[in-house]
Amino acid sequence: MTSLRIYQQDEPEAPHTTTENPDDIGRLLAQQGVRFEQWPTRELSADASPEEVLEVYREKVEGLKADNGFTTADVISLSADNPNKESLRKKFLDEHTHSEDEVRFFVRGQGLFYLHFGEEVYAVLCEKNDLISVPHGTRHWFDMGPEPEFTAIRLFTNPEGWVAEFTGEDIASRLPRYERLAGAAQ
Repeated sequence: MTSLRIYQQDEPEAPHTTTENPDDIGRLLAQQGVRFEQWPTRELSADASPEEVLEVYREKVEGLKADNGFTTADVISLSADNPNKESLRKKFLDEHTHSEDEVRFFVRGQGLFYLHFGEEVYAVLCEKNDLISVPHGTRHWFDMGPEPEFTAIRLFTNPEGWVAEFTGEDIASRLPRYERLAGAAQ
C-alpha cells in the first residue's frame, strides 16, 4: 500500500508522521513542492514492451509533456531475475539531486523514494498507479529493494535522460531501507 513516513534526520528509527491516505500524502508532499497523484492503471504483463506501456498511457504522458515541457518519455522495468539488480539498486541508493524534475509513474510494482527537506526525510512508498514528481534540486534517493519488481514511466526535459549529482552525504545509509519499510506497509 502506498505510504508516507516522515523522519527527523537525526532520529531515523522512528517516523514522527505516518500515513497511507493518498489525500494526506498528496497534501504533505505538495507542501514541499512535490507532485503526487494516483491515476487509474490498466493491466499489463510484467514483460510488456516499453512501446506497449507508452501506448497504453499515451494520453496521460502527452498531457504531462505539454503541461511541463518534457521532451522524452521512456519505461524502466526491473524484475527480481535481472542479473544486474544489485548494481542497479546501488546506483540509486545514495543521496543526489537532478537539474530537472524527476517524474515517475508506476504502472506495476513498487519503489521507495526518500526526499530530504532540511532536517526531515520523507519516505514515500510508491506503488502501481502512483505518479510522483520530485522538483529539480531536491536531495533524494530511490530504493527498489533487493528483489525489484516494478515498471515505471519516466519523463525528462533533458533528451539524454537521467543525470544525477551526488551530494556525498551519508544520510541514505542511516534510514531504514526498502526491506523494512515496504514490508511494514503491506
